[in-house]
Amino acid sequence: MKQIKIIGLILLIAFGFNACQQDDDVVFIASDTTEVSFTNTFLAEYIISAATAGNLGERFTWNIPDAGVPTNFTFDLQYSIAGDFSDATTLGSTNGTEIAVTIGDLLGIAAQLGLDNDPETEAPNEGEVDFRLRSVIGVDGSESFTPNQAMKLVWLEESDEEMAVCEYDQLFMVGAGIKFAGWSWDTPGVLACTGNGVYSGNVELQNNDGSDNNFRFFTVETEWPSGRNYPWYEDAGYTIDENLVNANDDDSNFAFVGTSGLYFLEIDDLNKTVTLGPPQATGSCEFDVLFGVGAGLADAGWSWDTPVQLFCSGDSVYTGWVNFDADGDANFRWFTANTEWPSGRNYPYYEDAGYTIDEDLINNMDDDDNFKYIGETGARFVTIDDLNKVISLD
Repeated sequence: MKQIKIIGLILLIAFGFNACQQDDDVVFIASDTTEVSFTNTFLAEYIISAATAGNLGERFTWNIPDAGVPTNFTFDLQYSIAGDFSDATTLGSTNGTEIAVTIGDLLGIAAQLGLDNDPETEAPNEGEVDFRLRSVIGVDGSESFTPNQAMKLVWLEESDEEMAVCEYDQLFMVGAGIKFAGWSWDTPGVLACTGNGVYSGNVELQNNDGSDNNFRFFTVETEWPSGRNYPWYEDAGYTIDENLVNANDDDSNFAFVGTSGLYFLEIDDLNKTVTLGPPQATGSCEFDVLFGVGAGLADAGWSWDTPVQLFCSGDSVYTGWVNFDADGDANFRWFTANTEWPSGRNYPYYEDAGYTIDEDLINNMDDDDNFKYIGETGARFVTIDDLNKVISLD
């Protein structure tokens, strides 16, 4: 490996008087520099998967050589599939002392190595790639290389169960913009891992004339330091829905600037997008959604203008937040079709089918044998499980 040599310039002016002629001799003296080397700690192996493509794979760091005088360096992070760098490829360049490499970058290298994550193929799912750092002094100056650093890549194989894989099982949402959460950990919003690197769910967002509309995502429930605000996603290169902007408050939270209502919110860590769309079913049920109408439902009443909606969110499971009003008649009914009264399912429908029904729900014993809510007025999370025949309120 070449050593970097700095040509130190010492100008020696010799004055001689020989036929009145002056000779100037310039002498260059080379001085040794310290070697460039990686300073980060490498892992024995790097587990990679499409689900974590947006995550940090390795942050390469190194020292700046001591040239004795102010010197400009350029550093190129290179890798070699062949191992001898006859095929050297530059992954990134900088004048600084670090370059971050994502899991996505390592996935691209794994593909070049001939790896895959399919257990049914003959191709291996693990292999080695060599990295090195090239340093250059100034423009077209001397160059130096660190020793080769081998890295073992292990591509996580597909599961027979084809379960979704994410960095976290779920993300949590807290803030004034999340209708049934607010700035409290009592009832945070939840986005489940619903695909490889994808978190999604139906969320009730609110925007009160441009105020009380801020919120933040969290990777760990009840732990404020785990928060991910607007700049976290913006700086990572995510394309963010136009109805979500930087609140520009003390924590640079998200702010919802759209029309208050129920939305399907999706964070895709692979394609780096944060999107909002119409609410939708995320499971397999007889119906995509159940509608609730009645005096006991504060946001609906006996009108089809704003019925409560419980979306299919699992295997024959409907869930959603509901504002219950225990004052007055407090009666209501579920419907399988919007605006269609004959599609109603009252208390006896579920009781006769053998459902276990939450104790805060009873038969109103009115003309339609509707449900009656007898708990405390307020928001409750409703689950109607048609598979296990359970209606519960949390």
